[in-house]
Amino acid sequence: MTTFLPFSKPTIDEATIASVAETLRSGWITSGPKVAEFEKQLSAYFGGRPVRTFNSGTCTMEIALRIAGIGAGDEVITTPISWVATANVILEVGAIPVFADIDPITRNIDLDKVEAAITPKTRAIIPVYLAGKPLDMDRLYAIAAKHKLRVIEDAAQAMGSTWQGKPIGSFGDFVSFSFQANKNITTSEGGCLVLNNEAEALLAEKYRLQGVMRSGWDGIEVDVLGGKYNMTDIAAAIGLGQFSKLNEITAHRRKLAQHYFATLGKDFEAQTGAQLPPAEFQNTNWHLFQIVLPERITRPEFMEKMKAHNIGIGFHYAPIHLFKLYRVLGFKEGMFSVAERVGKQIVSLPMFYAMNESDVERTCAAMVEVLTVSVALR
Repeated sequence: MTTFLPFSKPTIDEATIASVAETLRSGWITSGPKVAEFEKQLSAYFGGRPVRTFNSGTCTMEIALRIAGIGAGDEVITTPISWVATANVILEVGAIPVFADIDPITRNIDLDKVEAAITPKTRAIIPVYLAGKPLDMDRLYAIAAKHKLRVIEDAAQAMGSTWQGKPIGSFGDFVSFSFQANKNITTSEGGCLVLNNEAEALLAEKYRLQGVMRSGWDGIEVDVLGGKYNMTDIAAAIGLGQFSKLNEITAHRRKLAQHYFATLGKDFEAQTGAQLPPAEFQNTNWHLFQIVLPERITRPEFMEKMKAHNIGIGFHYAPIHLFKLYRVLGFKEGMFSVAERVGKQIVSLPMFYAMNESDVERTCAAMVEVLTVSVALR
């Protein structure tokens, strides 16, 4: 019997494991020199912009909203297709989430719909780069400039992605990344926030550790209401090992994605009715390889049949506006038709650094068999 192929799996090399062991033996396991070094390397990668690390890629967005002064009564536009955290942080600061439907091809937020959703109360946009694919960044920031809006980029999946040759995070406004376990590089759990200047970076430091600022041996002051969001040196040690391989990881994922397209062939969509992602390799880090299933097969049915082939399938994501938390705010079916269709049928195929081309071929063969049988039974 073939071994189980998960949809995602982190790869931690022996050098990184040794670095974690060294950190544990050092006696300094909370925020310390490893965190400082990780932030230094990230800042260099992002062109010298200030970077602060955190214990998740969720609090990073909430802190960005707070630094931007977003609060009660303010509207923030975002996509309905993302992990629910993207919208939850808007509620956390007391603001009002406003959803704009997605583009049916890229599955990212539709910038035409963003412009149409702007009102006098709109203060910010939170775009999401689904599967690591950036938006049209020039147009995004032109819209923001025209309407004097802040942008908090949910780039959780986009580490290693670029726009016109520049890394996502090296330009723009606030940019939030996640280092959760299934991301292209991981710290097990964690994230970072790229900021615009040292004043914002100082405020981010306050928010991540209960508002505390120290001076001298016993000087301490608190002037903002912060939380407990700091990254540990253990996590940073993992991050340093992972970050050193970012280019290699990105190149391998692009190779796997190219092999998915080559193996499935030009007739796959016509034969099965499934929709492939855009075949674009210059900007995308291929965090996920997603297809949208045809309506004749349900997602649970497809996932169960692929599991019978010992292949794991994920899905990212269910439409946020249809969760109970958001229904009570007035959202309902039919409001964002593209997001609802995609959110019902989207699946994530196996895609991770330790995969090889034979894993891709195995996945494709099983998927074609499952979808072809569903055609025959239609």
